[in-house]
Amino acid sequence: MKNIILVLASILTLVIYSCSNNTNAEIAPLDEIAALMQQQKVIINVNVEQFKKLVTSEKGTVLDVRTPGEWAEGTIANAEKIDYYNDNFATEIEKLDKTKPVFVYCKKGGRSSSAAEILKEKGFTKVFNLDGGISAWLDAGQEIVK
Repeated sequence: MKNIILVLASILTLVIYSCSNNTNAEIAPLDEIAALMQQQKVIINVNVEQFKKLVTSEKGTVLDVRTPGEWAEGTIANAEKIDYYNDNFATEIEKLDKTKPVFVYCKKGGRSSSAAEILKEKGFTKVFNLDGGISAWLDAGQEIVK
């Protein structure tokens, strides 16, 4: 009888331990993205890792607000390009889908922060701003396309 209880206790411990380790390791990144998406704020500043996860897992628009000269140096893959300094910036962003998230970046984060405010004023519901811009992206070893 003692042996049966010992075996059952060992099996139960093993099952609980193995389930808890696998679940936490696999779900954490998805939970992080889900938590970001559920925030009530319209503009959310994110780091490079979060930005990359969001861009690859969510349907939305990657928006590069740098200048044409900066675009020639390379962009994040699949980025829409709308120059923040162009007089028609506000008109051009109106063409984007307001119901989908926008993942905005510039060189260091200043222009994209200002662009995010304009996107919010124009009725966009979820804007993710890359903290540190494409400079942080490159510093983290992420790829760009030319």
